[in-house]
Amino acid sequence: MAKAKKTAKANISAEELQKYYREMLLIRRFEEKAGQLYGMGHIGGFCHLYIGQEAVVVGLEAAAKEGDSRLTSYRDHAHMLACGLDPKGVMAELTGRKDGLSKGKGGSMHMFSKEKRFYGGHGIVAAQVPIGAGLALANKYRGEDTVSFTYFGDGAANQGQVYESFNMAALWKLPVIFVIENNRYAMGTSLQRAASTPDFYSRGEAFGIAGAVVDGMDVLAVKAAGELAVEHCRSGKGPFVLEVTTYRYRGHSMSDPARYRSKEEVKNIKDNQDPIDMIKEMLLQGSHSTLDDLKAIDKEIKKIVQESADFAIASPEPDANELYTDILV
Repeated sequence: MAKAKKTAKANISAEELQKYYREMLLIRRFEEKAGQLYGMGHIGGFCHLYIGQEAVVVGLEAAAKEGDSRLTSYRDHAHMLACGLDPKGVMAELTGRKDGLSKGKGGSMHMFSKEKRFYGGHGIVAAQVPIGAGLALANKYRGEDTVSFTYFGDGAANQGQVYESFNMAALWKLPVIFVIENNRYAMGTSLQRAASTPDFYSRGEAFGIAGAVVDGMDVLAVKAAGELAVEHCRSGKGPFVLEVTTYRYRGHSMSDPARYRSKEEVKNIKDNQDPIDMIKEMLLQGSHSTLDDLKAIDKEIKKIVQESADFAIASPEPDANELYTDILV
């Protein structure tokens, strides 16, 4: 068990930095727009935003390859965008429209894409973890050189089914990366009040599972840690537990005023550890981009996001008969 090392930033190309900047900015602007649409009544039910955590999924997608599977909890919009799905389809799904990626039936919490091997969006805390191990079992059974990225949070990390999954994954040496997105607050309960052993990356130790922790506000560090975990799984060594320490700027969901933490705490993270600002500074200081270049990227991203919102609102609602499709019985 160890802390993942920081990357050698000098070896990162300008193109790679610009790519991560663009991808993280797309997620942030998309989530900001989703928050606006929720407030306007275009999105119903629950809506959990990913603002502040962008480096986690962008860094790990940079370590993934075609054919790898991924699944997560209800905070899933960013994961779909990061694996390359059309923002229009994601936003249309959020608004429950026919042109959504799950035909408007999944909404914010239950998105799905067979094309990208994205298996949800799951509303039940930790319910996705055994499924992630099952996907790894299927991949291994078929003889594929693929990995299952199974995301869950610090709150879910205390659920019993997580450890049942650890046990089976270790027994069968399944190629699954258990990604613990530790954003410090399980809904409204701080890590200190909820976890007797806060070092989540060591939770697999009893099962003989290797683990590491990495700064989830640093996309380059996340990518490096992801590559380490992926190499471990692809080489047949079994599962890996990767704890990614991160922070969500908004409440747990849109209905959460987040009064369990101070404004000063949130401001301190935003001012000193923002993942997008970190890459922005690297681009500017390394003379890889000018301020005008980055403003142009932001303008382009905002246009993409606005187009996705316009597309979603213009899309028709699903026909009532759609309720009877894609069901087992």
